[in-house]
Amino acid sequence: MLRTSGVESLANIPELRRRIFFLLAALAIYRIAVHVPTPGINTEALAALFTRAGGTILGFVDMFSGGALRRLSVCALGIMPYISASIILQLLTVVYPSLKEMQREGPEGRRKMAYYTRYLTVLICLIQGFGIALGLEKMTGPNGDPIVMFPGWGFRLLTMITLTTGTVFLMWLGEQITEHGIGNGISIIIFAGIVARLPSAIINTFRFIKTGELSGAILFFVLVLVVGVLAFTCFMEMAQRRIPIHYARRMVGRQVVGGQSTYLPIKVNTAGVIPPIFASSVLMFPATVASFVPVLFFQRLSNLLRPGHLLYEVLYVLLIIFFCYFYTAIIFNPKEVADNLKKWGGFIPGIRPGKATEEFLDRILNRVTLIGALYVSAICVLPTFLIVKFNVPFYFGGTALLIVVGVAMDTMAQLEAHLLTRRYDSLVREGRLRRRR
Repeated sequence: MLRTSGVESLANIPELRRRIFFLLAALAIYRIAVHVPTPGINTEALAALFTRAGGTILGFVDMFSGGALRRLSVCALGIMPYISASIILQLLTVVYPSLKEMQREGPEGRRKMAYYTRYLTVLICLIQGFGIALGLEKMTGPNGDPIVMFPGWGFRLLTMITLTTGTVFLMWLGEQITEHGIGNGISIIIFAGIVARLPSAIINTFRFIKTGELSGAILFFVLVLVVGVLAFTCFMEMAQRRIPIHYARRMVGRQVVGGQSTYLPIKVNTAGVIPPIFASSVLMFPATVASFVPVLFFQRLSNLLRPGHLLYEVLYVLLIIFFCYFYTAIIFNPKEVADNLKKWGGFIPGIRPGKATEEFLDRILNRVTLIGALYVSAICVLPTFLIVKFNVPFYFGGTALLIVVGVAMDTMAQLEAHLLTRRYDSLVREGRLRRRR
């Protein structure tokens, strides 16, 4: 007979305590590094420039860097070059079959892909660092103050090396969090950078209440909306279409295998946060370039491609829908799934194996992806709609909300997995089996 102990609290599990303390210490180091400035920068003029260019790609990248780009700290590029390198390699697997085969090689293949990702990250950082240094030398603050105090090749090389080193450090820190902490380290760093902006948003809300710009009724409406949007986002992130799968019985040697029933889960939001990130980057890049060209046409174009304008919002939604289908088609291949089911004796009830199964999965995937694309579009457009149309300061939405909810849910799932593992370990250690007499 087995004697089990109750589920132990988090504080009583030494391994989890160590992991949580390591995670908190790593995040503290990250937030300290965000405030270490790059040499040769007029920080006041740079902060004023970012205040003016909040709706461009500069403000978008600054959100993911946790405010580091606004200060041009050593971590100004954040972890986004690593994310970009990972996405580029994932897209290249469609073009180059050798990379796709490498992904299927197991741990060794994943190590090679990580190796290529790191070097591609360094290359992207060097290019971005040089572009930022070159651009800052030509910029001035709203008052005409130069942002770079000592322009030249010395500043450019120093900025390239400094920003690249900061990103490589964050990449290493993220890997350490993954190994010794809880959750995916890279995602946790992005999560921390976004959440770090939440206190300033709360302070601004109270400032609006104090000055009379925000009434108590509107504040109550915003709080209810925040809770509702958060609950809806959690529900949609967990939502999936389950396709029943049956496995036929067959003889393997002297054993009968198969005869099982399971399901194939297809997430409603299969593409995750990649579509809004791509869509924002595509739209904000021309707006950022146009804002620095002193020509009337380009200035008008820059204003039209800012959040809040009808043209921007329509293009944003269309690009999100396009990238949802595009990225889903990359990570989920109906033909490959249908072939694997046929190979292992699996079938969908009422659907013939092979080509019919592929067409059925493709049809289901298109319908589910449309629902997911509309959901992601609504979440991303909601904050701008409330701020512009109703002058409601709604800070909790968009791409940041999708990332925060997704990372929080993944981290909690890993935490529960640790607790469950600990529970079964205790059961095995403390269990007693009585011998028959």
